[in-house]
Amino acid sequence: MHSAATTATVDHSTRAAFTEKRYLITLAFVTSLFLLWGVAITMGDVLNRHFQNVLHVSKAQSGLVQFSIFGAYAVMGIPAGLFMKRFGYKNGVLLGLALYATGAFLFVPAANADSFAFFRGALFVLACGLATLEAVAHPFVAGLGDPRTSDQRINFAQSFNGLGAVLGPLIGGYFILRAGQAHSNDLESVKLLYQIIGSVILFIAVAFFFVKVPPVQDAHAPVVPGAEAGGYAEAPPLADQPRGKTLWHYPHFVWAVVAQFFCVAAQGGTWAFFINYGIEKMGLPAEKASYYFSLSMVLMMAGRFLGTFLMRFIAPNKLLATFTLGSILMCLIVAQSFGWPSFIALLMLNFFFSIMFPTIFSLGLKGLGERTQQGSSFLVMGVVGGAVFPPIMGLVANHDVAAAYYLPIICYVVIFLFGARFYRVR
Repeated sequence: MHSAATTATVDHSTRAAFTEKRYLITLAFVTSLFLLWGVAITMGDVLNRHFQNVLHVSKAQSGLVQFSIFGAYAVMGIPAGLFMKRFGYKNGVLLGLALYATGAFLFVPAANADSFAFFRGALFVLACGLATLEAVAHPFVAGLGDPRTSDQRINFAQSFNGLGAVLGPLIGGYFILRAGQAHSNDLESVKLLYQIIGSVILFIAVAFFFVKVPPVQDAHAPVVPGAEAGGYAEAPPLADQPRGKTLWHYPHFVWAVVAQFFCVAAQGGTWAFFINYGIEKMGLPAEKASYYFSLSMVLMMAGRFLGTFLMRFIAPNKLLATFTLGSILMCLIVAQSFGWPSFIALLMLNFFFSIMFPTIFSLGLKGLGERTQQGSSFLVMGVVGGAVFPPIMGLVANHDVAAAYYLPIICYVVIFLFGARFYRVR
C-alpha cells in the first residue's frame, strides 16, 4: 500500500476527473465488494422474520440478529484498521472475504443444530468479514483518483451497495420466505442458500488474489473549506499541519462517528421491522412484503445515483441535511398507520437514507491525512448503532410496529446537526 506524503499541486480551474485509467480494474473490483455486503446485510432482515416463524422468537429477540451483525463492527473495526495499515488494502480485502465465506459456511452446522444462538454466532463471523471489507473499501475507493472527487466515488460505489441491498430481499424472499415451497417452515433452504453464498465469496477472494493493485493516492490529505462544488479545496501539505494531534482533536471526525452510530441505528431498526410492518399493517404475505422491501432498496440505489450527480453542484453536507429532513417527515407518516400512504412513506425512507452513510463517512475522513486509516476503523465501529437500536425498536414493535418508527426520528435529528453545522474541518 502506498499513500502520498504531500499534497500534489492541483489546478482548481478544471473539474476533477472521477478516476484514472490505471485504477479502473481495481475500482470495479472494490465496487463489487459494496454489492456483496449489501446482499448480506439485507438478508439478515429476511432471516429476522424467518427466525420468528421457525425458531419461535419474539420481535425483540429477533432484533438480536441485527445485534450479531452490527455488533461485529464494534469488535472488528479497530483490528481491521490495524491489519489494513500493516498489510495494505488488498490483504485487508482478502481477510474480509475469508471471514465472510467462513461465516456463510457456518450456517450449515447452525441449521443442523436448529439453534438461534449458533446462527447468531455464524452471523457474527460473517459480519466480522463485512466490517473488515467496509473498513478497507471506503478509504480504498476514495484513494482511487483525485481527492476532490472522493465523495463522488464513495457514493458511486455505495450505489452498488444499494444494488446488493435490492438483491438480498429478493433472494431471501424467493428461497426462504416463499409460501408453498418444501422448506418454507424449516431451515434447509437457509442452509443451502448460505452454502452457495460462501462458495461465491470464496471464488471472488481467489480471483482478487490475482489482481494487481496500482499504488493508491492519499484521498484525504488535509483540506479546508473552499469554492469547489463539493465544498472543499486544497490545503497545505501535511507537514504544515499542527503536529501531536490525535483523531479526537478533530471535532468534525468525532461528530461523524456519533452521526454514523445514529445513522446505522436508524437503518437497522427501519429494515429489521419493514417486513413485519407489511404483514401486520398492510396484510401482505411474508414473501410479498420482502419484495416490497427489495423495492425500497431500489429507491435507495436511485437516491445514491441521484446524490452522486447532485454532489457535483451541491455541497455534500447540505444534501445530507436536506435528505435527513425528508427522512423525519417519512417517519412521522409511517407511524400514523395511514395504510398505503404510510407504506409508501416507509418505502421512501430508503430513498432519503441513501446518501447518509457514505456521505458521513467521507466528510468524517476529510483532513485526517495519515490518520485516515485509523479514522476509517472508528467510523466503521460507529455501525454498532445498528446492533443497539433494533432490539429497542422491537420492544415497541411487540405492541405496535408503526409506533416503533417514531424512534428513528431521534437519530435523524443528530445526523441533521452534523450535516448542517458540525461537518466543518477545523
